[in-house]
Amino acid sequence: MIRVAVVGSSGYAGGELLRILLGHKEVQVTAVTSEKSAGQHIAFLFPHLGRLCNLTLEKLDPTELANKADLVFLAVPHKEAFTVAAKFVGVGVRVVDLSADLRFRDTRLYEEWYEVEHEQPGLAHMAVYGLTELYRDEIKRARAVGNPGCYPTGALLALAPLVKEGLVELDSIIVDSKSGVSGAGRTPGLTYHYPEANEGMMAYKIGTHRHTPEIEQELTNLAGSAVVVSFTPHLTPMNRGILTTAYAKLKEYKGPETLRKMYAKFYKDAFFVRVMGKGAYPNVNAVRGSNFCDIGLYSDLRTGRVVVTSAIDNLVKGAAGQAVQNMNVMCGFDETEGLKHLGMFP
Repeated sequence: MIRVAVVGSSGYAGGELLRILLGHKEVQVTAVTSEKSAGQHIAFLFPHLGRLCNLTLEKLDPTELANKADLVFLAVPHKEAFTVAAKFVGVGVRVVDLSADLRFRDTRLYEEWYEVEHEQPGLAHMAVYGLTELYRDEIKRARAVGNPGCYPTGALLALAPLVKEGLVELDSIIVDSKSGVSGAGRTPGLTYHYPEANEGMMAYKIGTHRHTPEIEQELTNLAGSAVVVSFTPHLTPMNRGILTTAYAKLKEYKGPETLRKMYAKFYKDAFFVRVMGKGAYPNVNAVRGSNFCDIGLYSDLRTGRVVVTSAIDNLVKGAAGQAVQNMNVMCGFDETEGLKHLGMFP
């Protein structure tokens, strides 16, 4: 059993981490932190954790926390993670960072898209990108993991087999994603106010969303040559979930059944990726609350395009669940420990 701490426990991702970790057989949660809510019992912020978590939120003191934990989850905004992560790694505490600070191998990309200087480029270069299905072996040896963003998780799992196997034209990739409101975090904002978001749907940050370079980085790594994508996110009036539809031009037409078999083989060791059968396509309500990613696909003979859809829970597979999955691999636990709960339906 290892000791874990959650830094930034007052947000949605922090709450999900605690929900999952409290049911994990191999860990003990020893500390939770929040700068704004220090001194409050965790159940005050998350009543659903009452009786299962008897911890009080404390302010972050890296030196003190390093004595309480063997691994730390950082569920804080970007710009706030890299310095703290470096302190923990420096004293032998492993880190899973849910912000963007450790996701980019080339920190110049981070600086360009996040408009802030990266203060720990060496740590970022050392960290492993935490999409477990693609980097399991590297994660086993990692001292620091940059947990992927929610949109990139759905997009990359949808596209990885096609790009890795060289089946599509790399300049033809379009990613269309629709996310629940919780993806914007717990801090109130006019766009996410109930009368503004309910019964509406809108595209936002077209061509400028910060997850774009993350998707391109990983597809480029898979392809072995530069990949540029068109990515458009949408805000939808639901609490959880991301439905991604990805389009690409096939170099040579292959039927849907051939592609489904190829996907099933590619993900044969990926417990949390479910490739759906003929005529079946993902629905976010089937993965809500779970760490699964459901994938459906179709190849269109008329247009020569392949269309791949994926569904994830943005707070679980897109954040906290994936972070725990990474921890399991880092620590030599069963990769599915604490994560086998099925989606809540309806």
